[in-house]
Amino acid sequence: MIVFGTMTGRLKALLLLALSLFTTLLKRLVGRGRHGIEAFRENYDADGLPPVTPDERASMVGFQRCIACGLCDRGEAERIARSGGAYRGVMALMLSGARSMPDFRAAAYSFSFVPESVLEEKEKICPTRVQMVALSRFVRSKADAVGGALPLPRTVSSLPPRKLGSEA
Repeated sequence: MIVFGTMTGRLKALLLLALSLFTTLLKRLVGRGRHGIEAFRENYDADGLPPVTPDERASMVGFQRCIACGLCDRGEAERIARSGGAYRGVMALMLSGARSMPDFRAAAYSFSFVPESVLEEKEKICPTRVQMVALSRFVRSKADAVGGALPLPRTVSSLPPRKLGSEA
């Protein structure tokens, strides 16, 4: 009896796989269905995963160099305090920006607390030469591609983000 139940399940699985294969091949034959970037966006935009170009993919390798040494967080205490919890420091941005695309919408907001001129200075002291300005631009552009920076929860300060490039 157990063997029969297992066989029925396997037969159902094979039937479903065959039906799915037939449907897929038929759609491709008649030209229906979405392909390429359009299909990718339909499937992954809601997850915060925009497509990347071959050039962007190549630059992402350089973004992943961060070893979490913390040198880039020196002098960031005031900006961290002013953010009311929205910005946790440059190192956190480097790690989230290089390792977790679904976090790009949150990281895009946090990057607004750090002017590009500061990131340029931090690049000079980074022992692994992470391209911080390029990473910041990449994160913001990819966040914009899937809806922009995430709105902050009410528990986080209501301070408006500063424009990149403005000091203070």
